[in-house]
Amino acid sequence: MKKLFFNLTSFTFLFSIFAISISAQVENCYSIGENRREPYPKSIREKLAKNCIERAKKDFQELLDRGEEIAKLTEEIETSYEENKKFTSDDNKKLARVEKLLKKIRRDLRADDDDNDDEKPESKLEAIKKLKEKTLKLFNELKKTSRYSISAVAIQSSNTVLKLVKFLRFKN
Repeated sequence: MKKLFFNLTSFTFLFSIFAISISAQVENCYSIGENRREPYPKSIREKLAKNCIERAKKDFQELLDRGEEIAKLTEEIETSYEENKKFTSDDNKKLARVEKLLKKIRRDLRADDDDNDDEKPESKLEAIKKLKEKTLKLFNELKKTSRYSISAVAIQSSNTVLKLVKFLRFKN
């Protein structure tokens, strides 16, 4: 009987530790205001949770919009470079905008700096072609993800695109 009680107690203890560790790792919108002495009423907790979900949807949509804008800007940069055979001041502004948007995307994806040394392009035209290709890959990968997931391919693509943008910006 003691052995059964001990096993049941240890199982309960292990299960509670597991549950606590899971709840600590997962960000939960529904726990808003529960750390107060008097928790919020149910209707207020539900409204706060609904706002949290709406904010997550909005943030994810902004992530997709940034990816789409980067794809459009790189298309415009490629077209302009093919027409002029050089970078214009507008192209440099667009590259700066792409870099700014990429940094926001990387922040949203919780990406770190990548130490992977991709081969450097030999010319600006090759860098622009790669930039367009990698940007489209990044945008397609962002479209495949959900607001609950983080894509390693999207992080790698964003790192590669950022390196290409820096190469083009500082090569001028």
